[in-house]
Amino acid sequence: MSITDQIAAAGIVGCGGAGFPTHAKLKGTFEHLIINGAECEPLLRTDRYIMLNKADELVRALCAITKELNVPKCTIALKADYKDEIASLEKAIAKAGADIAIHRMESFYPAGDEQTIVYEVTGRVVPPAGIPGMVGCVVDNIATILAVNDALDGKPLTQKYLTVTGEVKHPMVLRVPVGTSFARCIELAGGALHSDYFVVSGGPMMGKPLTREQAANEVVTKTTSGILILPADGYHATQNEISVRHMLNRAKSACIQCSACSQLCPRHMLGHPIEPHRIMRKMAMANEIGEDLNDPVIRNAALCCECGVCEAYACPMGLQPRRINSLLKKQLGAAGIRYARPEGAEYEADPQRDARKVPSKRLAARVEVLPYYHYTIRELAEDQPAQVRIPLRMHIGAPSVPVVQAGDSVTAGQLIAKCPDGALGAAIHASISGKVVSVNDSIEISSAL
Repeated sequence: MSITDQIAAAGIVGCGGAGFPTHAKLKGTFEHLIINGAECEPLLRTDRYIMLNKADELVRALCAITKELNVPKCTIALKADYKDEIASLEKAIAKAGADIAIHRMESFYPAGDEQTIVYEVTGRVVPPAGIPGMVGCVVDNIATILAVNDALDGKPLTQKYLTVTGEVKHPMVLRVPVGTSFARCIELAGGALHSDYFVVSGGPMMGKPLTREQAANEVVTKTTSGILILPADGYHATQNEISVRHMLNRAKSACIQCSACSQLCPRHMLGHPIEPHRIMRKMAMANEIGEDLNDPVIRNAALCCECGVCEAYACPMGLQPRRINSLLKKQLGAAGIRYARPEGAEYEADPQRDARKVPSKRLAARVEVLPYYHYTIRELAEDQPAQVRIPLRMHIGAPSVPVVQAGDSVTAGQLIAKCPDGALGAAIHASISGKVVSVNDSIEISSAL
């Protein structure tokens, strides 16, 4: 069985958040395999834990991938500040006699953005709306490569590493079965410090905002990278309350067209033709989001990577270009409008790019998470809950198709849902042993029955 077949059988998807099926990503011919160890978001410590404690496993998987797929170059890119992690990786690379480079980056945001990391390592600009393969590269994150190592031993992706931090008693890294409730994860971190709080699933910049009530119904998926417990009246909670109508009204009344959002936009700095300030100007004259989807300026919203630099760091007026762009992207997608690159166009990074990089620490202060920024999190907790609820859609592509039904007994690692024939998707396996309680848009398993 080829390594991509092993990865597909294990149901591995990008563990950093996007969830693209890894076996599909690795199909093709590449000059350079780049491993993202930058842990793009402030506060998350999962990949750092893995690099520090699982370096041998990472190197083993990388050697297997590069050998079988005949990839000439392999580089692990991470922040130069990660000194202990770098030492751990260098020791494992030397031990294996592996030809793997380490690329040290500055501590800026979003260092872990796929297109940003390709430019940092190779100096090549991925074209707008393109993928790294267009410049000979493929990018995977650290946790994904650790899952590949397990797949080499026939183990499917059923356990997830994630960070729980913020307003909890014991911030830590967890390793829990896919489908574990957020409530249980928060308990494992000692519980929240306050009875009322706000939750972000993921990092403080691109994570999914959740009220305490919403978080009570959330479960860990293959793409969950972290759970942040934040003040109920803090930046994230108040930003989440702003309505679309209020965003438009703000754009009409407060946008001063300073263009700071465009000047600091990571994709604009790579030479992509997205200009958030011009999109905001259009929105200031609009009555509704997506009023004119044929406008070329509006269509460039499709190039937004939704990193949030524009609204959290750049805008002096407290506007929300990222949220506007996200809404426009959805409407463009619903209308079947895809970004069309001009034929023969070439792209170069802005010469001022290095001077305009956003320092991670300063960004953390802007979004009010600086109190947790310097946490050293090296403790790991593992758990085996009595019940899990595993969603059938945890990845880019078609939802998985159940192959079990209520009442069936399953064992941990057993296939419970498969990728639809001929579709982009991923297999799903039971993360605990027990009985299937229900099958709908998720599969619930209980070991207590």
